Amino acid sequence: MDSTDNQDGGPPRLQSAETLKAFMLKKSTKSNLNLYDHLVRLLIKVMDEHPENVVDVFEDMSCDVKRDLFQDKQSTLRDLPQATVAEQLAEQQRLLFSQQDDADQEDELVETPVPNVNEIGFYLEQAGVGLGREEMQRVFLALKQLVESQALLRCRLWGKILGKDSSYIIAEAEHREGEEEEEQITEESAEEEEKEAQEREEGELDLLPQSTYKPPPVVPKEAIGTGANKFVYYVCKEPGLPWVKLPSVTPTQITVARQIRKFFTGRLDSPVVSYPPFPGNEANYLRAQIARISAGTQVSPQGFFQAGEEEGDEEDEAPHDNYELNPDFEGIAVAEMAESLSTWVHHVQHILLQGRCTWVNMAMKPEQDSNEDGEAEEKEEEPDEPQPEVGPPLLSPLSQDAEMFSTPPWSSKMSSTLTSQHAVAVLRSNLWPGAYAYACAKKFENIYVGWGLKYAGEGYSPPVPPPPQKEYPSGPEITEALDPSLEEEQALKDALEDQQDVQEEMEDADEEEEEDDD
Repeated sequence: MDSTDNQDGGPPRLQSAETLKAFMLKKSTKSNLNLYDHLVRLLIKVMDEHPENVVDVFEDMSCDVKRDLFQDKQSTLRDLPQATVAEQLAEQQRLLFSQQDDADQEDELVETPVPNVNEIGFYLEQAGVGLGREEMQRVFLALKQLVESQALLRCRLWGKILGKDSSYIIAEAEHREGEEEEEQITEESAEEEEKEAQEREEGELDLLPQSTYKPPPVVPKEAIGTGANKFVYYVCKEPGLPWVKLPSVTPTQITVARQIRKFFTGRLDSPVVSYPPFPGNEANYLRAQIARISAGTQVSPQGFFQAGEEEGDEEDEAPHDNYELNPDFEGIAVAEMAESLSTWVHHVQHILLQGRCTWVNMAMKPEQDSNEDGEAEEKEEEPDEPQPEVGPPLLSPLSQDAEMFSTPPWSSKMSSTLTSQHAVAVLRSNLWPGAYAYACAKKFENIYVGWGLKYAGEGYSPPVPPPPQKEYPSGPEITEALDPSLEEEQALKDALEDQQDVQEEMEDADEEEEEDDD
């Protein structure tokens, strides 16, 4: 028997070869392939193709063999890349540049309710303010889209209010007929829902004691087309996005907005968390701030507008709230408008402390107003009747505006002193940072670009804390003494008794001497 034979009857090399082949036939847990079949396919590929420098391309051929096995099973579908926010916005803004095939397009461009925003942007650029040429062009197309969709009579760019998450582009438009009726319907439905909720609460709380407190009457809001609700405002976050109409403002919202300072978030439905609590969401707060900013910063050259005349109005009634163009206006020199504030006037009514542009007597009850006999009118004349609030008249000059926090309300300048013949007069509001106005010949415009907050004086700096108090000087008068021991207390008691005995003996001796003298 040969020494190389194994006890099992087979040579050791053959057994090792079978073990190696079994190892090479072991399948992978990931790809379900084995090395033996892969080498067989790879050698067949080498024999079929006879490539040059097989050693150099052997690894690449191995990858090709594996790829051919998985090519049929691999899915050719790929996930589409998600569009970014900028791409989605660009797709929506692309519709602004789509041209409409209308025959009367030239006539529409001549007589359009949208002002020439490009020209306004040019003058604002000279004044150092504005939104930039590209954004102004997109805003112009967005205003044109708004006018066509809402059939507005007149529309202009009011400005832009910045927010923490996003900003608001604001368009000012004239009210249309029927808007007041639609809003009244929505308000009546909301009031009915509130009444139903109150009735449910009262039914649940019938067993509890009821409060006799009656809140003060709510100041009624001004009708659409008058006072603080003279214009209708639409907002959008970016040109091309849908426009949202803001609700009309109430006096209570204006009054509370004067007492709080809140940055805008950019979401119209977000609540306004403040004290005192604001009656509404951010859309109402935005509308209240727009009314306040318009009343304080909407200005025009003196003589550009003139007070309108209304039929049936008496001279003793409230001041006029309308104005009209002055056909005889010839313009004011730019240098004169830049030097004197008396050449500028307010063409928007002042908002009173009541939250309205026209004062209303809340002491008068509606039941007494409907009395035809006139008896209620005699009862209303009481000595405690409140005095009506009176604000500055319409078209009052800016030189009469009061200072706040030792700061002038306005700052004026010329856009350029080098080319004064082509310069424009620029006016900036210091009480509402971000409000600007320019005037050149017979052209002027107002715009606001800011955070929607009024100037509140210098930044608050907390006072320095006082220095720490000095320690009280220690002495025997205030030093705490140790408790005496029993022996010390007894000794003190004996000493006091001895002192008392001596004092009694002295008193007895004095009495005896007095008796001897007598």
